[in-house]
Amino acid sequence: MRRDTSPDFIEALARGLDVVRGFEPGKPTMTLSEVAAKADLARPTARRILITLEALGYVRSDDTGFSLTPRVLELGMAYIGSRTLWELAEPHLRDLVARTNESCSIAQLDGSDIVYVARVAVPKLVTLSVTIGTRFPAVQTSLGKVLLAALNANELSEVLATPSRSGIVPRWIPERDELDEVLRDVRAKGWAATDQELALGIRSVAAPIRNGEGRTIAAVNVNAHAAETSIEHLVEHHLPPLLRTASAISADWAAWEARPIAVRA
Repeated sequence: MRRDTSPDFIEALARGLDVVRGFEPGKPTMTLSEVAAKADLARPTARRILITLEALGYVRSDDTGFSLTPRVLELGMAYIGSRTLWELAEPHLRDLVARTNESCSIAQLDGSDIVYVARVAVPKLVTLSVTIGTRFPAVQTSLGKVLLAALNANELSEVLATPSRSGIVPRWIPERDELDEVLRDVRAKGWAATDQELALGIRSVAAPIRNGEGRTIAAVNVNAHAAETSIEHLVEHHLPPLLRTASAISADWAAWEARPIAVRA
């Protein structure tokens, strides 16, 4: 029975994708009967699809049955290669905003400042306006603390010696010993929080985004108004989905970096 009555719907293609999706974790090899049952197809139909996929290099067969080949990865890489990194991150940010009902952003380090490179905002009154390209002093932001904590001692000294270009005078200006202690705590926990250190009314919590080598290359945060959200609420309710989001974006980042050269071009 056709699943779509549109004259433009190609049922054979849909069945082929059903076969590919039928190979699940823990079941890398399946017999013809298992493939047919998994895809809800007649054995002759499943056999023709498998033979076609094998001819195209997406399936291999042996005495034990049929299995997918690494060439199937090209299908996912085509999607990854056709989008920019921040386009890949945006759905994760939107999901995080839906879960927290707070604005969420991604930033990278530029000298002693952070620069916002992706953001999904909710309409709330905030002390400081933030858009893509906005820069703030890194030390006083949760995003910045995460990024600074990833630097070694020499890199950190070099960054801190660079004057901020944000034009903002923060409320909290720590001595180096105090900052070092804060960053040690961030490294130990794997996330950072701020409580009105940049400006009144702003609280946030942030987590690192890492590449395939485990290096921190950006940070993602949840930003809240101090009059509405306590630090305890940020950590207890917003941090868990934030950490999952950071992990998901990191996985996409690693896949984006690993895409084949041909796809990058």
